[in-house]
Amino acid sequence: MAMRPKILLVEDEAAIAEPFASALRREGFEPDVARTGAEALSRAQASPPDLVLLDLALPDIDGRDVCRELRRRSRVPIVMLTARGTEVDRIVGLELGADDYVVKPFSGAEVIARIRAVLRRAGHERVAPAGGRLAARDVEVDLGSRRAWRSGAEVELSRKEFDLLAALVREAGRVVRREDLMAEVWDENWFGSTKTLDVHIGWLRRKLGDPAYIETVRGVGFRFAEG
Repeated sequence: MAMRPKILLVEDEAAIAEPFASALRREGFEPDVARTGAEALSRAQASPPDLVLLDLALPDIDGRDVCRELRRRSRVPIVMLTARGTEVDRIVGLELGADDYVVKPFSGAEVIARIRAVLRRAGHERVAPAGGRLAARDVEVDLGSRRAWRSGAEVELSRKEFDLLAALVREAGRVVRREDLMAEVWDENWFGSTKTLDVHIGWLRRKLGDPAYIETVRGVGFRFAEG
C-alpha cells in the first residue's frame, strides 16, 4: 500500500467534498474526488484506490449500482455515505458489497474512524504517513514507529493504548465521541462492553502520569486537554 492511503471520495456536492477532502489530507490520506458515478468508475479503473467513500445520491448513476460495479471489479473497501438511514437500506448496502455505512449528517471524526477501522480489517496496517507525528502539550506521538513521549521521556503503551492516545491527540481540544473511539480502536465488530474503553482510558491516564491530560465529557466521550 502507498505511504499515504488513497481514498476515492465520490460526492457531487462541492460544499461537502472539498472540506472533507482537506480533512482526509490532514489525516494522512491522499483524497481523489469524483463528482459522478461514471467518473468514479473511471478513476477507480485508472488508478485503484485503497478505499472508496461512496455517496449514494449521485446525479447520473444510483450509488448502489456504482457499489455493485465496483465490487464486481475488485475487493476495494467501500464505505457508503447516505441520508438513507433505515435498517433495510443498511442491509441492502452491505449485501451489495459495502464494508460500512455512514448516515448523514455525520461528523468528520466518525468517518475518519470508520475509514481507519475498515482499512485495518482489509489488512492495511499503516493508515498514516510513515514518520508522521502528532503533538499536544508535552505529549508527542510518532505514528510510523508507534512510539509516544511525555516531556521527552518515552511512555510504554500497549497497542490499544497507543491507538487511543493517537486518536485523542489528533483531536486535541475537541471531544472525541465514545462510539468514534470504539470504531477506530476496536472496530465495529466489537461485541463486548464499552466499559473496556473506560478501562483502557484509565490505564492510559496512569501511564501519562496526570489524569488531567484526558478529560471525560460525561455522556459524550473524551477530550485531550490542551492546557
